[in-house]
Amino acid sequence: MTDDSLPSRTATDDARRAVEHVLGRPLARSWPSDALPPGSRVTVVRDPDWDGPWQVEFRGTIDAMGAPEPNEHAQALGGELLYWVAFDDPQYDSDGQGPYRKARIWGRYLRPEPDAGQPDPSPGPGPGRGTAPSGGRTRLS
Repeated sequence: MTDDSLPSRTATDDARRAVEHVLGRPLARSWPSDALPPGSRVTVVRDPDWDGPWQVEFRGTIDAMGAPEPNEHAQALGGELLYWVAFDDPQYDSDGQGPYRKARIWGRYLRPEPDAGQPDPSPGPGPGRGTAPSGGRTRLS
């Protein structure tokens, strides 16, 4: 019995190659030890200081297409990572573009789903955590 809801290895490889072609470089494959592991359930949250980067908060899964990479944007927090997140349902960004099935999300906009009986260790964005411009995501439609 197979689960058709999961992407095949070929589909994942094809998506990786397409993104690498657009970026003009290979995606990272070495997973940082302090990063959320692939398969982790997360909620993508909105920034409290501006109308974005997404229209609503929603759930997704850390995707193994590419390992998290340092966020080198000028407004990134120190040590902030960029994660590939596959969305449970297609989403629209704050500019109304989409729908998107997957995107590269700034770490500050990810709230890990708590393990059963464990408190949520990440409260999401909040005062003093900074804001991001609308470029705080890379989307795949």
